[in-house]
Amino acid sequence: MWKCVITICFLLLSIQYTWAQKHEWEQYLYQIGVLEDLESTTWETSFNLLCDLEENPININTATREQLEQLPFLTAQDVEDISEYIYRYGPMRSLGELAMISNLDYFKRKLLFYFTYAGKEPEKGFPKIKNILKYGKHDIIGTFKVPFYTRKGDEKGYMGYQYKHSIRYDFTYGDYVRFGLIGSQDAGEPFFAGKNNLGYDFYSFYFVIKKLGNIKTLALGRYRLRFGMGLVINNNFGFGKLSTLTTLGRGGSNIRAHSSRSDGNYLQGAAATVNVTKGLDVSGFVSYRKFDATLNDDDNTIATIITSGYHRTETEIAKKHNSAHFLAGGNVDYRFKGFHVGLTGVYVTLDKELRPKTEAIYRKHYAHGRIFYNIGVNYGYTGPRLSVSGETATGGCNAIATINSLSYSLTDNLALMALQRFYSYRYYSLFAESFSEGGAVQNESGIYIGANWKPMPGMNIMAYTDFAYFAWPKYQASGSSRSFDNMLQAAYIRGKWNFSARYRLKMRERDNDDKTGLDFKNEHRGRLSVAYNSGMLGMKTQADVAYTQYKGDSFGWMIGQNVSLDLNKLLNTSVMIGYFDTDDYYSRIYSYEKGMLYSFSVPSYFGNGVRLAVFASSNFSDKITISAKVGFTKYFDRDKIGSGYQEVNGSSITDLELQMRLRI
Repeated sequence: MWKCVITICFLLLSIQYTWAQKHEWEQYLYQIGVLEDLESTTWETSFNLLCDLEENPININTATREQLEQLPFLTAQDVEDISEYIYRYGPMRSLGELAMISNLDYFKRKLLFYFTYAGKEPEKGFPKIKNILKYGKHDIIGTFKVPFYTRKGDEKGYMGYQYKHSIRYDFTYGDYVRFGLIGSQDAGEPFFAGKNNLGYDFYSFYFVIKKLGNIKTLALGRYRLRFGMGLVINNNFGFGKLSTLTTLGRGGSNIRAHSSRSDGNYLQGAAATVNVTKGLDVSGFVSYRKFDATLNDDDNTIATIITSGYHRTETEIAKKHNSAHFLAGGNVDYRFKGFHVGLTGVYVTLDKELRPKTEAIYRKHYAHGRIFYNIGVNYGYTGPRLSVSGETATGGCNAIATINSLSYSLTDNLALMALQRFYSYRYYSLFAESFSEGGAVQNESGIYIGANWKPMPGMNIMAYTDFAYFAWPKYQASGSSRSFDNMLQAAYIRGKWNFSARYRLKMRERDNDDKTGLDFKNEHRGRLSVAYNSGMLGMKTQADVAYTQYKGDSFGWMIGQNVSLDLNKLLNTSVMIGYFDTDDYYSRIYSYEKGMLYSFSVPSYFGNGVRLAVFASSNFSDKITISAKVGFTKYFDRDKIGSGYQEVNGSSITDLELQMRLRI
C-alpha cells in the first residue's frame, strides 16, 4: 500500500507544476441543486451542452427564446423577464444589469456570466462569407487517457488496446455558424482495424447555421432535438427532480448539434426551424442512420436497441450498425402574449421489426413493430407569477401520455410547483424523454409537489415530494407497484463561505424473497458540506451517508476534502481525497468528480477504500491550454476490482488523463 501512496504523492507534487482545466460555473450550479441531480439519464448531455455554451457564449442582447431555453437553470419566467428587460430598456451594456431583474437570484446571475455576454448589436443581415472565414474561431481539443492497470479483457477478449482517446475540431462565428468534427475511441476498441478501418470507432460531424433571414436554425449532419415536454421526441437534454423544481417545469423547443462523444440517441440528416410570421415557427427534420442492436435468434428481428456505443469484443463489434432507422417529422409552435401552443409529429420506420422478448411480463408492452408514429400537442402560459405548461401525446400504440405542470410565485422569495403525469403502460415513443420516476415515458402516473423558498439573503431551501404508481409490473416488481420520493435541501452563503445540507428518502416497492408480494426498498441519503472560496484559494469538506433497508440493512458513508488553487491563467489546480466505507452495493455513495473539458463523471463507491484525484491546468498562451488529471482508488476489502472483462487483478487502480487545446 505504501508504495502506491508514495507513487501518488510523487504524481501530486509533479502535476502541481503541470496543467488542467476547470469549470468555474460548477460551484454555482451545485448551489441551486442541479449539478448533483443524477435522476436524469440525459444529464451528461446537458453537461456537454453547458461546456459548449461556456466555450461559445450567447450574446444576451440578441438571444432568441430558444437560445435562452438551452440554459437548464432558467425558468420560463426567467426567459421572459430577460427578453422583456432588453425590449423595454434596450441592449445591456454589461451583464451587471442582470441585477435589475428582481426574479433572477444571485446564483442564476453568476451562472449567466459564464454562458452569456453583453455584445453590441450586430450588423443587419447574415454576415458575409469572407468575414466568417476571416474572423471565425478554430478550436482543437485532443484527449488521452492512460490506465496504469490491466483488465481481464485487455489480456484476452478486447480487440483493441487499453487507451481511450478523442479529437475534436470546432469552428464558430458568433451566434451564426458552427461546424465540427469529433473522433472518439473507447478503451478496448480497435483503431484502424476491423470494422474501424477508418480510424476512430465513432465520428460525429455537424454544421449549424442560425439567423439566416427567416431561418432561425438549420442543422446538417448529426443533431439533437427537443420539442414541448418531450413526450413525442427529446434526445437533446433532460431534467431530474431538482432541476425540474429549479426551472419550474419549463419545456421548450430546440435544435442543436450532436457535439458529444456519445454513440447513441442522436439523429443524422437535416433539421430546420423557420419563422413564418411573428410568433409562428415551423420546424421540420429528417434522419437516416444505422444503430446497434441485439438481434433475435432469427437474425431478422430486433430484440433490444443498444445505445452504449461500446465495440470492444467480437460480440459487440458484430452488433455495430446492424440495423437502421428512417425518421421524419415536424413541429408548429405559436406564441402570443404569454400563451403558447405547439403540435409535434414524428414518423419512424426500422429496417427490421422490433420484437422484444416478452417472456418476462414487464416487457410485454415494450415498443414493438417496424413502423411507429407519434403526435402530441404542447401548451402553456407564462405570466408575472403564474406559469402553466403541458403536453398530451398519442400514436400508433393507441394509448395516451400526458404531463402538466403549474407553478406559482407567492412572493419574490417563494415559488410553489405541482406536476402531474400519466403515461399509459401501452404508450411508447422511440425517442421520448421526459420527467419520470421509472426511467421511461411509459407505465407511470404520479404527482410531484415542490417548493423553492429564499427566507433570507443568501439562503435557499428546496423541497419536493413525489408519488408514482406503476400499473403494469416493472423489473423486480411482479405486480402493480408504488414509489415515494422525498427530498429537503438547504444552502446558505455568507461572504466567502457556503453551507449546504441535504436529506432524501426514497421508497419503492420490490418483490420479496419468495416473490409472493411486494416490500418497500427504503433508501435514506444525507449530505453535509462546507465550502470556502476566496477567489484564489478554495476548500470544500463534504460528508455523505446512505442507509438502505431491503432484504436486510446496509449502511455506508464517505467523507471528502477538496482544496483548489486559482492563479488565473498561470495555474488552476485542485486536489480531492475521500474515504468511503459501505456495507455493500446497496449503500453505495455517489460522488461527482470534476473532469476534463467535455468529460462528465459520477462514479459510485462501495466497500472500503480511499479515492484521490488531482486536477490542474495552465495556459501557455492565449492559444494553448494543457490539462492533466490523475485519479487513484485503493480498496482495503478486496484483491480484485470489477467483474467480467473489466476485472482488475489487484486492489488499486490509477488513471492519467491528458488534454491539449489549441484555439486559433
